[in-house]
Amino acid sequence: MKLSLALCLSIALLCLATPVRGLASDTLPRQLAVPGGVVIVPLGPAAAAPQVRYDGNPAFVTRVGDQWQAVIGIPLSAKPGQHELLVERPGTGQQATTGTLHFAVTGKDYPAQRLKVAPSQVDLSPEDLARFERERQLQADALATFSPRVPVTLVFEWPLRGRLSSPFGFRRYFNDQARNPHSGLDIAAPTGTPVKAPAAGVVVATGDYFFNGKTIFIDHGQGIVTMYCHLSKIGVQPGDEISTGQAIGAVGATGRATGPHLHFGVSLNRAMVEPLLFLAN
Repeated sequence: MKLSLALCLSIALLCLATPVRGLASDTLPRQLAVPGGVVIVPLGPAAAAPQVRYDGNPAFVTRVGDQWQAVIGIPLSAKPGQHELLVERPGTGQQATTGTLHFAVTGKDYPAQRLKVAPSQVDLSPEDLARFERERQLQADALATFSPRVPVTLVFEWPLRGRLSSPFGFRRYFNDQARNPHSGLDIAAPTGTPVKAPAAGVVVATGDYFFNGKTIFIDHGQGIVTMYCHLSKIGVQPGDEISTGQAIGAVGATGRATGPHLHFGVSLNRAMVEPLLFLAN
């Protein structure tokens, strides 16, 4: 991942100084209060934006009319029940008040999916395992991006149209060995099919990884990051400003893939969530 220390420091400083604009209610994602879903929590009126954290991570806060709302991504690992937000509200002078709000998460039983791949992509050699561990941290850092950029919309265009070959959330078994649930949406298409950005943003990282192959990460602002995996070609580089509909790469089958497709992922406050909640019909 090519992200300089100077850029990271600039982002952190801007986050402290940049006000949050409001979005219209029809530019927010659809809600689904399950593991891997999205919930919108009302915060009430205030002169300035409250600061919200969920599961230790900063959350996206936006204003709709005169009301503030937190847009929260729920991790696939979340347990059903009551979940807590830590809310810091601006006060008079230098004073601020801190409290909690709660929302309910219901359970969801995702189907299982069994795939056959090369044994070397399941039972890793020591060299491949070491490579995977290095790459996992690089990708986690990209998905943890929380920048001052304010998204214009959270209703995304499709990065490409094609057959949905593997839905989000499937419990996956590679060569009958259980692995992490599927954290994105797979769209099958011929190798070389252009992949387009679903919304404006900035490229925060690119790489060629053991499992995900050629991959792009785009920051859309305020903890919303999209990822594009298994590409045959990467057409952008870190730091590039991207507009909606701009071609960023091409479909491929790099990394651990059973055929050419795009793995499209959406991360919200470091939680991988159902991309269909964000995609326009």
